[in-house]
Amino acid sequence: MFAIPLGDGAELRPLEPWQAEEFLAHMDRGRDFIGRYVGLPDITADLKAARDWLQVYADKAAADTGRLYGIWLDGCLVGGVLFRVFDTASGTCEAGCWLEPAAAGRGLVTRAVRVIVDWAVEVRGMHRVEWLVASENRPSINVAKRLGMSLDGVQRENDPYRGVRQDTEIWSVLAPEWRAARSGGALR
Repeated sequence: MFAIPLGDGAELRPLEPWQAEEFLAHMDRGRDFIGRYVGLPDITADLKAARDWLQVYADKAAADTGRLYGIWLDGCLVGGVLFRVFDTASGTCEAGCWLEPAAAGRGLVTRAVRVIVDWAVEVRGMHRVEWLVASENRPSINVAKRLGMSLDGVQRENDPYRGVRQDTEIWSVLAPEWRAARSGGALR
């Protein structure tokens, strides 16, 4: 297994079904915080559900349609990043993230997403990387901005999340923009 250092004692590693117990413990620590904007805590409420969700991403990786990585801080799983959609035929993918509160505010998600976007663009030849986020989720929107993404638009009240319709912002970066920002040092 590989581990990519993210700095400050953090690293990015594959997150796989055999790690379901560790994933569930992480989810339990951050369930309320993570669940404010994303449904991941709701669909991974017990060990079987956690293992099943991790298996979905193992299957996506095998089919080359998605990827899942965990963020470990000082040896403890504290969050993750993923390609929820990875469409090599169209050259478009959708990145996403989650993080438990103890790890928030350290730039871990930004650094981790930078690693996976670099891979998607430079190794896999993706042309467009999307970032879909609830309009109220300011920390995630700030990640998109730090990554040099542009706001493409807002889907108004498209997501009935926990009984409340929320807007979804669509952010993206195109491969030429990503490369220009990386070579010019604009991405921090």
